[in-house]
Amino acid sequence: MTLTLRAQAALTAAPAGAMISHHTAAKLWGGVVPDTSAVHVSIPPGTSFSRAGVIVHRPHTLPAVGTRRRVRVTRPEETFLACAAYLALVELVVLGDSLVGAGATTAEALITAAAHRRGRGTRLARSAAALVRRGVDSPPETRLRLLLCLAGLPEPEVDHRIYSETGQLLYRFDLGYPQIKLAIEYDGRHHERDPYRGRDLLRREDLEADGWAFVVVVTEHLNGTPGDVLARVARVMQRRGMPVPRLSERWRQHFSQRERPA
Repeated sequence: MTLTLRAQAALTAAPAGAMISHHTAAKLWGGVVPDTSAVHVSIPPGTSFSRAGVIVHRPHTLPAVGTRRRVRVTRPEETFLACAAYLALVELVVLGDSLVGAGATTAEALITAAAHRRGRGTRLARSAAALVRRGVDSPPETRLRLLLCLAGLPEPEVDHRIYSETGQLLYRFDLGYPQIKLAIEYDGRHHERDPYRGRDLLRREDLEADGWAFVVVVTEHLNGTPGDVLARVARVMQRRGMPVPRLSERWRQHFSQRERPA
């Protein structure tokens, strides 16, 4: 059964005025949250509801409601704020980036909503909203950007694009420091089956001939050795004359560094 059908079934059994919320609402709006099979439903004050596979929320006042796929659902901004009570910082920024990428909201709207929010998760919501960016292609790209920022490195430009003199798009990078011609790319593809692999290699050769340097990060790096990723980026920055601050240890609160074999 699809998520939409499960959401509709839950609302059919729920009290009048109930709405889909939290993680389920996030998914319906096109957001990315940690996977769960449960359906989240918020019900009006003074009502009760229980159903297998449904997580019931009882807010003091019901949030603003919208409609998505013919389902009553909390608005994207309210969904982001509600999830702040359950997600960690990186997960919440991933949600924000993905909601913006899906066209459900804007970074500015999330910042405004968080500024007026009170209660559980407020501080986290404000911190995460300030880190949301548009133009992000995937959750790993969000995580890579946050790794750099939480370590105290300058924030890279998201979705940096290079155009020809006639305005034709030539190249685009996941993350970039155009002032020193440094591109940082997340590569999560299976290259032996990737029809664009050859094109991308030629593209990279063109850019390297024009003075660009690349740091390519794959899943194993981001999930297992994020400290090494930071060291690689910092080395290229230093070689290209960019001041590199002493790295903060804050990134360790959100990323795990695998122990090296003895």
